[in-house]
Amino acid sequence: MLYYNDMNRRFLLSSALLFAAGSAAAQAKTKVVATFSILADLVEQVGGERIELATLVGADTDAHAYQPKPADARTVADAQALVSNGLGFEGWIDRLAKAAPFKGRAIVASTGVPTITAGHSHGHGHSHGQGPDPHCWQDVAAARRYVDTIAKGLAAADPAGAALYRDRAAAYDARLAELDGWVRSEIGKVPASQRKAITGHDSFRYFSKAYGVQFQSPRGYNTSTEPSAKDVAALIRQVREQKIKALFVENMTNPGLVEQIARESGAVVGPRLYSDALSKPDGPAATYEKMMRHNVTALVQGMLKN
Repeated sequence: MLYYNDMNRRFLLSSALLFAAGSAAAQAKTKVVATFSILADLVEQVGGERIELATLVGADTDAHAYQPKPADARTVADAQALVSNGLGFEGWIDRLAKAAPFKGRAIVASTGVPTITAGHSHGHGHSHGQGPDPHCWQDVAAARRYVDTIAKGLAAADPAGAALYRDRAAAYDARLAELDGWVRSEIGKVPASQRKAITGHDSFRYFSKAYGVQFQSPRGYNTSTEPSAKDVAALIRQVREQKIKALFVENMTNPGLVEQIARESGAVVGPRLYSDALSKPDGPAATYEKMMRHNVTALVQGMLKN
């Protein structure tokens, strides 16, 4: 009987220790905040189960025009790492971090990525603001730089997880390298003279430079800008003259302008593109990889009609 009681005590003690260890492991997750859905997916690919991830601007939502909520300040205040795009994409993030206040590690994903100046028009004579265009992720090579920066930032915030972040980033980078090659191969199916498309706002400059597609848009790179009637008329003339058939609306922009251009030029509006936000989980662009594959497939089908 004494032997049984001793065994029972040992069993209970070991069970308690295992439970405590499990609870400690669960509590040890590094709290990370990502500013918007595309960035959140990159962070999740690197952090995996080791992080507890919160996203401020969710799927199908425009980060340009986002207004932070009081709950966001509490989320940021509790975080050990805050991942933002930078380059003015989230004009509200510095104020939010200061108000929270945020005391963790700030990770600016676009650090070190060569940028394109947003102060030049794409063919119709007007400028949409100055400074760097923040939509670097539309070039997969830039997204690979983001992943490297995120991995290093998470490792600095959580040194014990450094090896895991490094290994997961390397595995993800290999998939992104394959994705980049696929994009080039798909775009290569379209004759160079037909690689033209119209989008709702000017968020594809990095894609244009990397993959040789010429984009036009009635709006600037910030969705809050409104084009003049003269700008829209000039774009409609250009669409007619160049016989551009590939017109697209992005998931978080008002379709009215693109639909107007389609009506007045004889072009056809294609499937919705995802530029600044992912789709919801059941949509066609629930991850960065799926977003790029969806967009490229839609663009190629549309441009082959030009």
